[in-house]
Amino acid sequence: MTGSVLAAIIGPDDPHPVEVVKPAGASRIVLVCEHAGRAIPAALGDLGLPPEAMERHIAWDIGAEGVARSLSARLDAPLAVQRYSRLVIDCNRPFSAPSLIPETSDGQAVPGNLGLDDAARRRRYDAIHAPFHDRVAELMDRHPAGRRTVLVTIHSFTPMLTAHPAPRPWHLGLLSRHKSLAERLMPVLHDLRPGLVAAHDEPYRITDDGDYAIPVHGEARGIEHVMFEIRNDLIATPEGQADWAAFLAAALTETLAD
Repeated sequence: MTGSVLAAIIGPDDPHPVEVVKPAGASRIVLVCEHAGRAIPAALGDLGLPPEAMERHIAWDIGAEGVARSLSARLDAPLAVQRYSRLVIDCNRPFSAPSLIPETSDGQAVPGNLGLDDAARRRRYDAIHAPFHDRVAELMDRHPAGRRTVLVTIHSFTPMLTAHPAPRPWHLGLLSRHKSLAERLMPVLHDLRPGLVAAHDEPYRITDDGDYAIPVHGEARGIEHVMFEIRNDLIATPEGQADWAAFLAAALTETLAD
């Protein structure tokens, strides 16, 4: 990340793109929360958005950061937290994805993102996306050979989209194209929480043009991985976040002990 890029995008009072919690954590799990934050670099103003837009799921994954931090504490696992809003740049998209810097999101126009050329996209990518994933890669590669890292990413989803108003009934989605870990987790999750409504690959599916962390840090390394998508009304409060962190920590611990 060059000084000129920093000067253009990240100012002296702006947060660094990544915070690492428990960098020396003993767990072989590495946690990633790409949509944790809602920060906007001062140089970009408010992106032309009303304040209420930054409270919506379009700006961040509601509740995901709280779950991820609590899960990190319970597992003694390193966690990479991304501090900028997904409306500035989506750190779970490749550079080629149109949704990397969305011009609209669930019916909300984002004026500050309209008509950006590749150079403007690249400035945001180099200032925020690249340093975040460089740090994730360092965490992924920290274990010596023979102690396999497990990648777990933490996301949340809205119960109903404004643009497509159909209920999304799942409490939890387990996303993975290589389902070894997800398939082992599913019965454990149901045993620990009877009545859980969980599904594989809901409400989304992993794709090369719609995801980054799982393809790049998980699949490319040939390691076990899973994305947790938690319905955000269940984790909108600190109590809900702590409850879900305890639940997922127990399920991961049991599953990975086998």
